[in-house]
Amino acid sequence: MSKDVLVIREIKSEETAFLKEALYGAIYVPAGKEPLPKEIIELPQLNRYISGFGREDDFCLVAEQDGLVIGAIWIRVFPEADKGYGYVDESTPELSMSVLEEYRNKEIGTQLLNAMIANIEKMPWQQVSLSVDKENYAFGLYKKHGFVVYSETHDSVTMVRKTVKDAC
Repeated sequence: MSKDVLVIREIKSEETAFLKEALYGAIYVPAGKEPLPKEIIELPQLNRYISGFGREDDFCLVAEQDGLVIGAIWIRVFPEADKGYGYVDESTPELSMSVLEEYRNKEIGTQLLNAMIANIEKMPWQQVSLSVDKENYAFGLYKKHGFVVYSETHDSVTMVRKTVKDAC
């Protein structure tokens, strides 16, 4: 495979440890603010996004370049008793995404999101949700990809994207 070729594919079971790095990278930190300590992902409200990844409804795609996993996008369904930040209901998977910092602003997130949307369209879900900070540059990316605001707080929004199922 030639150098710099980006491959979007399903995560391999031996790569799920990368989700820790991806989860940490998915935490929005405004420009000029100190990064949060890496241990923050061990908090239950964050760790729920990756703990025991590989459950029946879990699905993850990764971006690989030159043999290195550089980004991930994944969905997970949460029960009402263990809601994620972008929780809508128990039949709506919540989406998380991250690209390693040095690979950002190169359309990798867009390619991951396009691939995940294509996969979700083949799944039984009627919609997918996510939570994003209003100041996060990804907010605009999600809007361009058909996500609409479902609810909001003073600094973040929960967004939903309906699936487009075949009429047959």
